[in-house]
Amino acid sequence: MVRLIRENELEILKNDPVRPHLEKLGSGKQVYVLDDLSAVICVCHCKEVPTSEEELELYRIEDSPCIGVCTLDENDVCIGCGRTMNEIRERFTERSIVIAYTVWSNKPGAGRTIVNELAALAKETISIKRLVTLSPLTEMATKFHTRNGAKLINKSETCQNFEYSLD
Repeated sequence: MVRLIRENELEILKNDPVRPHLEKLGSGKQVYVLDDLSAVICVCHCKEVPTSEEELELYRIEDSPCIGVCTLDENDVCIGCGRTMNEIRERFTERSIVIAYTVWSNKPGAGRTIVNELAALAKETISIKRLVTLSPLTEMATKFHTRNGAKLINKSETCQNFEYSLD
């Protein structure tokens, strides 16, 4: 099952093979993991679809009560703001576009599972209107997202965007 990363699991973020240089936590950003930690997906809530890492930061929604420490304790309460998972899901005042900007796994099928579970979670969350990736220009990323049902919506000089249906 997909859930927010916990404080005692933050070490796993050092294993990001896609975008190790990007900040993973902060206002508008969240990190989700599968319960067995076999997959990680980092997301940013944006007001527009970014076509580069620079635009990811530019379009990020910052008007939230989040203090930038979106990690859950052993009771599934955020250590940053003290809210429950349901309260965190509804934290954005405008409907956002969730941008999955890095995903990795260490078990066959776990990447697909975390993307599908994140899409299901997004469908249930009234404040989310779209689920889009900010993917590297690699054959691996293209195959991964198209095999998982996403549609290519944009290709720029440095990145490509795939969109997952929330219908």
